[in-house]
Amino acid sequence: MATALAALTGVLVFATAVWIGGMVAIFVVARVAQRTLGTAERVTFFRGLGRAYGPVGGAALAISLASGAALAFRHPWDGQLAASTAVAAGLVAVTAAGVVQARRMTRLRRAALHDPGSTDLAARVRRGSRNAAALRAMIAAFSLALLVLGTAIAT
Repeated sequence: MATALAALTGVLVFATAVWIGGMVAIFVVARVAQRTLGTAERVTFFRGLGRAYGPVGGAALAISLASGAALAFRHPWDGQLAASTAVAAGLVAVTAAGVVQARRMTRLRRAALHDPGSTDLAARVRRGSRNAAALRAMIAAFSLALLVLGTAIAT
């Protein structure tokens, strides 16, 4: 039993590290790409990054949530566990919204590239960029909150 719990804890730590590390790496990459790539190259780059990292990040999130839930069964239901469950649900919802929004932004940015004089498209890209930043901040906040709550439950 102790070996199974240790293995499950290891899986949780590894998957969480991939999720959090990926999130941090994407923030860093986004800043560098903004400074070094042109608009068309950024659109192409981030479309490729999303397609390559999406399955990795999605699997890491799913595995961390599943292993965390499996470990939580050993813990009595209390306020911390309820909060963790709510935060985990929020993280899944905001992450799903972020994926949908990122795909929408790719289409919108491509349209703006094909019609560079459109003030309507430019305004929609600016609004979408602000929404994307808000979603990324919410994903980060939910992720960090869940990490703190999980750590508190585990100790």
